[in-house]
Formats: sequence, structure tokens, C-alpha cells
Amino acid sequence: MAVAFTFPGQGSQSVGMGKDLADAFPEARAVFEEVDEALGQKLSQIMWEGPEETLTLTANAQPALMAVSLAALRAMEARGFSLKDKVAYVAGHSLGEYSALAAAGMFSIADTARLLRIRGNAMQAAVPVGEGAMAAIIGLEQADVEAACAEAAQNSVCQIANDNGGGQLVISGAKAAVELAAKLCTEKGAKRALMLSVSAPFHSALMAPAAEAMREALAGVAKQAPVVPVVANVVVQPLSNPDEIVARLVEQVTGRVRWRETVEWFGANGVETMYEVGSGKVLSGLARRIDKEIATSAINTPADVEAAVAALA
Repeated sequence: MAVAFTFPGQGSQSVGMGKDLADAFPEARAVFEEVDEALGQKLSQIMWEGPEETLTLTANAQPALMAVSLAALRAMEARGFSLKDKVAYVAGHSLGEYSALAAAGMFSIADTARLLRIRGNAMQAAVPVGEGAMAAIIGLEQADVEAACAEAAQNSVCQIANDNGGGQLVISGAKAAVELAAKLCTEKGAKRALMLSVSAPFHSALMAPAAEAMREALAGVAKQAPVVPVVANVVVQPLSNPDEIVARLVEQVTGRVRWRETVEWFGANGVETMYEVGSGKVLSGLARRIDKEIATSAINTPADVEAAVAALA
């Protein structure tokens, strides 16, 4: 029975996340302290006390979500769990791919926190606020969404950013083009076309300056081969070579998050149980809509940690 560990992306953050882990497990608290020190900021205080609008800022949400995921994992490891021995694959949704790689030992927690702070700032700075947009398209075939994006883009940018599964696609690009594409999707029969409250057009070609920033940042950190292969967002293939993983992380900034295909790949390659490690249960919900044969479980409370350690013993 193969097991996959997955790590959530932006949108799974909430004020208070990780506090119960820090209170219950000294190993978890040490992770939050390490992230605070790496960033030179009491990020843990923002995570646990808010305000929500400060936590939601991309540059804060990204390292914060990683910290919760790694805190849960370190608590499991202190109770005898071994990722290398018990897990066949790791994967993460967008920023969650960095959490997956930290979990698998490719990057240190401190370096991952700094990388995600750079990533968040670079993504925010790539496009002036108000010039980009994203929209969720529900209940329309991918080919029809791609056609709407192409028609709306003209000489601008509009593309599919996330294929989340369960009939949910997210489009991203220049604001006017995304608004037009959303309207065209509705005309083509989408159940819903919802403009998202985001600060930048993530995973679109407009993020090219952020991709270059990440290429430079990733070149400067220490890397080890991950102890478990990562199923990379942009290629949906298990990777273990650090150089190739870094190239895909750079590509990921402007590329599509192929989450539906990732879960389908798990199912086709023997994964029977998928754990979501960190804040929230978004990935578990998506997985249930994509492949009902895969059992899903979230690990984000002390009770979850103890249950997962027992189940995977």
C-alpha cells in the first residue's frame, strides 16, 4: 500500500494555525522558532494572533503554511515516524512543493522559509496591484476554458493557472483579459465564473520577473537529493535530481499547477492513501473529487499527528 504526503498551498492559511501543535509538541514549537529566526520576524505571532489581512499577505502566507506543515511532520518524526521508510511520494500545491521538498530533506527549514519569503515578495512585485487578476471557472471542459483564454488574451496574457480537479480550473493573467475570459466561459456553459480576491496573477506569464528572482535565489541555497521523490507540479513526474527539481520550481512560477493530474498519477502508480500535512483540508477535498479510490486524511492537529503515527507504524 503506497502512501503519498501532500502539502497545501496558499488559501489554506487561517489565524491560529499551528498553535495547538506548538503547545503540544516541543519539536513543532522549534520549527516555528526556526522560521521566525530565519526571517528575522515573529511570523508565528502573526500566525497565531493575526490580523488575518497581515497573515494573508503572500510574503507571510507562504512561509507560514510551510512552517505548519513541517511542524506537524517534525512532531511525527519525534514519535518514530520515518518519511523515507513509510512514504512513496511527496507533492505540494504551488508553494506546497517547497514544503514537500523541505519535508524530504532537499532544503533546510530555514532556507525554505527564506526562499518562500523571496518568492512571495517577488510574485507580489512582478505585477502592479490592479493590473492582474485570477478567476475560478467551475463546470466547464478544459478545452473550452483554453479556447476562452485564447480568445480573450489577444495580445495580452490569459491562461489556465491551476487545474484543481473536480471541474475547477483557475485562470490568470491581465485583468481585462481574465474578466473577458470569465464572461466567455459563462457563455460557453460554465456553472460559475468567479473572480478571485487575489493580489497578483499567479502562475501566469506575467510572473516572469518572479521566476528570474527564484532562479537566482535557488542557485544560492544548499541542496540534498530528497529522500522521497517529489511529483512536480509542472511535469507530473517523480523527480529526485536536485538540479531538475530546481528547474521545475523556476518553471512553476509561470506554469500551470497540474493538481488533478498529480492525484490521478498517484492513483495510477499504486498510491492508496494520501495524507495532507499542514493547515486545512483543501487538498483532501480535491482528491476525493478526483479519485474516490484514494483514502485521504489530514494531519494538522495533535490528535491527527498521533493517529497518523499509529496508522503508519
